Amino acid sequence: MHKETELKLRASRETLAALREHPLLKKRNKSGWQTRELLNQYFDTPARELSAARVALRLRRDGDVVIQTLKCRGQSVAGLSERNEYEWQLDKAKLDLKKLDASCWPEQLAELDKKTIKPLFTTDFTREFAEISWGRGKAKVVIEAALDQGFVIAGKRKEEICELELELREGAPEALLELAAELSATLALMPCDISKAERGYRLLEPDSYELGLPGTELDAEMAVDDAFAALAWQLLGSSQRLAEQYRHNGHWSLLKDWVRCLAELRALVGSLGQAAPRPTTRELRASLDALLEDWRPLVMAGNDDEDIRRAAPEQFAEELEDPRWGQFSLQTSRWLTARAWTVERKGRGERQGKAQLSSWLQHLLGEEARALKLPLYVQRPEDLAEQLPRIETLQAWLHHARQVLDVPQLDRLYGELNKLHQLAEQPLSEDDEQSLALQDARIEQARAIEQNRAWKHLLKSPSTR
Repeated sequence: MHKETELKLRASRETLAALREHPLLKKRNKSGWQTRELLNQYFDTPARELSAARVALRLRRDGDVVIQTLKCRGQSVAGLSERNEYEWQLDKAKLDLKKLDASCWPEQLAELDKKTIKPLFTTDFTREFAEISWGRGKAKVVIEAALDQGFVIAGKRKEEICELELELREGAPEALLELAAELSATLALMPCDISKAERGYRLLEPDSYELGLPGTELDAEMAVDDAFAALAWQLLGSSQRLAEQYRHNGHWSLLKDWVRCLAELRALVGSLGQAAPRPTTRELRASLDALLEDWRPLVMAGNDDEDIRRAAPEQFAEELEDPRWGQFSLQTSRWLTARAWTVERKGRGERQGKAQLSSWLQHLLGEEARALKLPLYVQRPEDLAEQLPRIETLQAWLHHARQVLDVPQLDRLYGELNKLHQLAEQPLSEDDEQSLALQDARIEQARAIEQNRAWKHLLKSPSTR
């Protein structure tokens, strides 16, 4: 058994060709590019019990060598994955169930009748690979770079495989992100944590690909830094999975959720105050603002325009053909791994970052609630849109962390703020009657929030954080 640490990056054929000649890889390539054909058969029960347990079982033919592999539950965020892997070399291309004993077989599958395990799909591809090595400070880094091209085939359905896979052989996992970020500066590389096996299951059952990551469990006593890091990783990973699935099937709701993830991440980053000095977040904020500036208006317009919805998948494909999305994702992963927002802060910022989440959050929400000045916008409903960033800050924290606060009616407040946000986003119509109707709706919704018990509670929170 060994631990597999790798980074998958979806690419085009043109990008793979460019990678073979990339100056950085050429300089660090210690073995030269080699080629082999890999023929893979994946197995599961008819009820997909292995997949449900996050287990992948395959036979691989590599030339004359046959290898049986069991990959067990691991973690994968923003394309970077870690999981335990067991391998056995076999004499023939037939699954050896005796190898799947208690030393490797997951306990949750202990009662499974292994005789029900059958072949499901294949992933056959050509792999060009090379050993990439360099010195990182005083440490040595060795990474296998693999350029994979082929197909996942499940019955009559198939999907192209075209990706760069970077597997860590020696050194720190951060080195994978550093190398990928350098490559993505000029090449469109999309971090993608869907494995070849997941693609096979998706061909068999289109809804099998899980869009969300496991929910982040926040504790009232955890530090603000830890809470922010957990939420930011979850939003980044979710945005990656949404981008992958929207690229695959073009369902409009996925694009809306993708934009929502980016907007929530932007709101959280902007809410940390002195816990994240502005110079440390400048690049991330600029990248998020650029993405949202392009995609949020399109989503808003597309909600009422079928032509825009039909054209959006092609526009999104163009986005993925540009280095911007991959560069953003990889740089954000590096930023989070290094906890870069903590580097330049001192004094009060350090205290805020280490403060208990529940106390800090109640103060933050209180300050934002007071600064929203709802009574003013009851008088000036036509200007409510100028408060959208503040409304989104309240929404983002209430969405992900309201469970850590002992405040009545927070669930209801979150719902009411969502309604206010929808009304604030709607542009005023040139039609006087429609414009007045929207303004009246904003006034009514603002008053509904003012009467909410949680809102009144937050307004009384201390003003210092």
